Amino acid sequence: MENTSTEKIQEITKSQREYFLTGATLDIKFRKDMLKRLSDAMERWEGRISDALWKDLHKSYEEAFLTEISIVKGEIRNHLKHIDGWARRKKVCSPLKLFPSRSYVTKEPLGCALIVSPWNYPVQLLLNPLVGAISAGCTAVLKPSPYVPNVSKVIEDMIVETFDEKYVAVVQGNRNVNTDLLEQRWDIIFFTGSPALAKTVMAAAARNLTPVVLELGGKSPCIIDKTTDIATAAKRIAWGKTLNSGQTCIAPDYILIHKDIKQAFVEAFAKEVSNLHGKDIKADRHYVRIVNDKAFERITGYFKDGKIIYGGRTDAATRFIEPTLIEDVALDSPLMTEEIFGPVFPIITLDDCGKSFCDKVVEFVTSREKPLAFYYFGKESDGWDIVRRTSSGGGCINDVIMHIANENIPFGGVGNSGMGRYHGKESFDAFSHTRSIVATGNWIDLPFRYMPYNMFGLVKKIL
Repeated sequence: MENTSTEKIQEITKSQREYFLTGATLDIKFRKDMLKRLSDAMERWEGRISDALWKDLHKSYEEAFLTEISIVKGEIRNHLKHIDGWARRKKVCSPLKLFPSRSYVTKEPLGCALIVSPWNYPVQLLLNPLVGAISAGCTAVLKPSPYVPNVSKVIEDMIVETFDEKYVAVVQGNRNVNTDLLEQRWDIIFFTGSPALAKTVMAAAARNLTPVVLELGGKSPCIIDKTTDIATAAKRIAWGKTLNSGQTCIAPDYILIHKDIKQAFVEAFAKEVSNLHGKDIKADRHYVRIVNDKAFERITGYFKDGKIIYGGRTDAATRFIEPTLIEDVALDSPLMTEEIFGPVFPIITLDDCGKSFCDKVVEFVTSREKPLAFYYFGKESDGWDIVRRTSSGGGCINDVIMHIANENIPFGGVGNSGMGRYHGKESFDAFSHTRSIVATGNWIDLPFRYMPYNMFGLVKKIL
């Protein structure tokens, strides 16, 4: 795909800033109309979007709809339903010391937004933030990933047909284009990707004190205690790990399991993978392929870091990697220090000797970077105890992935897994500035605040 030129990028950013300064995006009716326009476009382009996802990732229509298209449509509906309330000026309590003033909180759009998305969920992770930008009243430049060229081209064509370039535009290309984009001045940058690239984004944003939302990743632990229902846990974990072939930022990355149930879990996991994808996983149209040869080589390279106890079949020609469980993994190996982003699953056993299983889990998890997600399978009260003693962007007890499906709760990372939140109202807030205004009446002007501070003793008591 051809890189957008530096001159074109500068032209787009200039025209969007000029357009934003006209105030056209401030009107709530305008924002609703634009959200409806995006919704209509998603309906018209649904077939072409799903076809592109199949070409780039071997993602079936069903999975494309469930994990990409439906999420964007749901986000639009949620914003259309609530935008009036979110954007409304709100009166708040004023203390006696401010009499006769009234205090308000208002929301205003930050301005011109840059949204950079990755390749693994190239529709959802680009267009969901766009919904927030439109809802908040911003303009937006979208930068899709070059690793999914068919999807990126379809999205560009859809956006060009739907919006004026001075309002929403698409810029295409490799990391050189990212560099050009980051040299421009933005009012907010929304980036989804790796922690390493996020540091480059944040450094660029710091030059202009630009706020950032960073949705990153990390090694999300999957804890399996001996109190769990093994069959249910295996089914849910197998689904979460094979969804998008493990190329999910909140996929369970490694397993910490009580040694007493390890073998039973491995057998149950194998059974559930077969139930999900058939005996010949490679032939299943719902099993996604690895995005490119480089990623295929990186993921299969992890096989040498331990002993394969399930799976391990690959096909370089089609970039197929079978779901694979690996044990006897060194904790400082690449498999345990890098985000896997594929269907390879290291499994580490813990016991109750010396310390309880839960205490060992907490010690292990807190000794590493804060993950984007955290999953616990077992007694719910123990799960809440471990949640209280650890930190992650989000997570589930006795499930995986599903916290991203609720638009009523925020999604975001913490520490190395990101900063800022979005989804629903959090998306509106992410692209908005919360502005405080005090309005003071002129019918009385109390003298206490003025020099020479008469009646200071009374003022001191009030304060």
